[in-house]
Amino acid sequence: MVGNPNTGKSTLFNTLTGLNQHVGNFPGVTVDKKVGAFNIKNKKYTIIDLPGTYGLNPCSEDERITQEYIQKSKKDIIVIVADSTNLKRNLLLCTQIIDLKKPVILVLNMMDLLQKNNQEIKINQLSSLLGIPVVPINARIGKGIDDLKYAISNFSYQNNSFVDQHHSSNVIDETMLRYNKINHIVNECLIKKGEDKLSILTKKIDNILTHKIYGYLIFLSLLFIIFQAIFSWSSYPMELIENAFLLLSDFLTQTLPAGMLTDLIVDGVIAGLGGIGVFVPQIAMLFAFITILEDTGYMARVSFLMDRILRQFGLNGKSIIPLLSSTACAVPSIMGARTINNYKERLITIMVAPLISCSARIPVYTLLLALIVPKESVFGAFNLQGLIMMALYLLGFIAALMAALVMKWIIKSKEKSSFMLEMPIYRLPRWNNVTLSIYNKVRLFLFDAGKIIVAISVILWVLSSYGPDNSFQLIEEKYTSEHFDTKYNNDEIQTFIAAEKLEASYAGIIGKTIEPLIKPIGFDWKIGIALVTSFAAREVFVSTMATLYSVGDEDNTKSIKQKMLLAENPKTGKPLYTLATTLSLLIFYAFAMQCMTTLVIVHKETKSLKWPFIQLIYMSSLAYFSSLVVYHIFS
Repeated sequence: MVGNPNTGKSTLFNTLTGLNQHVGNFPGVTVDKKVGAFNIKNKKYTIIDLPGTYGLNPCSEDERITQEYIQKSKKDIIVIVADSTNLKRNLLLCTQIIDLKKPVILVLNMMDLLQKNNQEIKINQLSSLLGIPVVPINARIGKGIDDLKYAISNFSYQNNSFVDQHHSSNVIDETMLRYNKINHIVNECLIKKGEDKLSILTKKIDNILTHKIYGYLIFLSLLFIIFQAIFSWSSYPMELIENAFLLLSDFLTQTLPAGMLTDLIVDGVIAGLGGIGVFVPQIAMLFAFITILEDTGYMARVSFLMDRILRQFGLNGKSIIPLLSSTACAVPSIMGARTINNYKERLITIMVAPLISCSARIPVYTLLLALIVPKESVFGAFNLQGLIMMALYLLGFIAALMAALVMKWIIKSKEKSSFMLEMPIYRLPRWNNVTLSIYNKVRLFLFDAGKIIVAISVILWVLSSYGPDNSFQLIEEKYTSEHFDTKYNNDEIQTFIAAEKLEASYAGIIGKTIEPLIKPIGFDWKIGIALVTSFAAREVFVSTMATLYSVGDEDNTKSIKQKMLLAENPKTGKPLYTLATTLSLLIFYAFAMQCMTTLVIVHKETKSLKWPFIQLIYMSSLAYFSSLVVYHIFS
């Protein structure tokens, strides 16, 4: 399945496959491909959703992959999804594929919008002129899907050509020849009964949303609403999930026999998964808002708005899509930078995208903000934690712009910059598509992060539960010695033993080793362990802290937030997570490159080890020295 961007290809793919789909990479490259399956009369068909392209003369990596895949395919039926309201533009790709002598079916999507525009397409005549089957559909409501399945199952290949292939090898001449013939077809097949109402409505809305002043205010207001909603609406489901994990931990502790296996399950696996599972409502809401903005066509307007600003920093208007997509995850956003034709602008976008706070940082931010920011409203309606969360995201965006400005002067290129973007008409979001997108993204988040979290939690539990030689035995003997002060009760003694055992464990030794490096920015050895483990994935910070504060703690009724609030500095007896320490930690995670997968993707995209190495060094340095400044200011 192939088509221009914004033709409803993803909606059709979701309608055909439902939940029977997965996302992978094409062999040898990091370009995403969606693969799904559906049945027609008990016969299984596999469908591959290729990256969107305007034609077979590629200008970007995505378009090149689509071109190569189409040219190499032999027995595949190529279903071209076209926007029926933009017939002329969509037929360019269609005619190019026809001339490759490939089995082709043309699907005219959005027929409901065509009717609203008082237009009509003569389907049979268009099919006859192109020499291929043409199927009208409305993928949003599933209308015409059975006709498409019939066309696929009864496909009969016709060997036809659209233009004389010996005319000219010049791309411009060949394109002009195609459009001459396409104009004739459109004039023959498209009937206009009145004015284009949707285009007129879109222009009226654009006069407001892309205004040089109002446009930016509206965009910032939308971001404000999103972060307020993420904190306000998600609080109740988060409490339910948190309580469910606490009840599960308490139930298993009471039910299972005491021993090493129970400790591993409760303090390792359950504590680790519970630490990250509680944040699913917030992450689901973030993905929902991003999908809605894309589905309505608003994201294209944001690109247009931001182009004049981003150019001052060595970026491109198209850079805003990867940057905004980084609020979900930096990995697909870096891959999405392939749509930027200029190499220098694409490279700078890749290098600064991880500075934008991603969904993996949400668990870290939420946990740390809960330690220092009261759960209250300001000015009567605005969630204070949501305001600070938005400030952290804006801080990441400002840092990305500043880093881009520096790279603009460092990275040299003679290639000229250009910005060309299609403005799709405004549409209501496709709620089935939004729901399916949330499901897929959350599933990937839970399973991908879950596998890492379980593995690290088990390893961390082992490292935290065992120490070298007879160190644990000596600690127990110390507290059972007749010389030990008996003024403490048994619960207090057990707390002392658990704390000393954790510090003497292998995990404690690792943390103590790196503590001198991180002590100047207010971090102790436990935070040091979390910094190391969260390099696999940022959200692992929360599960690591949950595991560290659960090992040796018999109380399974307190959440990780409550345990961290009660944590004390062993030397001063004062709270460990002071305002200075917590702000320092927030700033560190806002800037640090704590994601191994992102570095791997940068290496694949740039085909060089140099750029991910530079990215790791500059982001880590920025994080450390920023935290150092913040810690000493607030100390």
